[in-house]
Amino acid sequence: MRISTFAIAAVLTVIASAAAEAHAFLDHAEPRVGSTVPTAPRELSLTYTQNLEPAFSTVAVTDANGMRVDLGKPSFNGTVMRVGLRPLSPGTYRVRWHVLSVDTHTTEGNFTFHVGKE
Repeated sequence: MRISTFAIAAVLTVIASAAAEAHAFLDHAEPRVGSTVPTAPRELSLTYTQNLEPAFSTVAVTDANGMRVDLGKPSFNGTVMRVGLRPLSPGTYRVRWHVLSVDTHTTEGNFTFHVGKE
């Protein structure tokens, strides 16, 4: 009986870890999440843990007044989504993203970065 309980627990652990890996989570960003950069970046780059479905993945970058400062439609290369940025003034910017991984799971999130001296 102990062996079958252990086997069931092991199978459930494997299934749970496979399910956790079935989403495209943000791995890293440039500029980095929460960072302060001395000069305005020309582009935002987001790297995820899985390949993305471009038709259903979006990103928006806004200034402190909520005005969009990104250049619109992002470009994609597997796990990477990039979007150009307008010339940015010193200040804090919010990034909001929503992605669909190629396995049809969606994730979303947001973060800020700061341009100039903090």
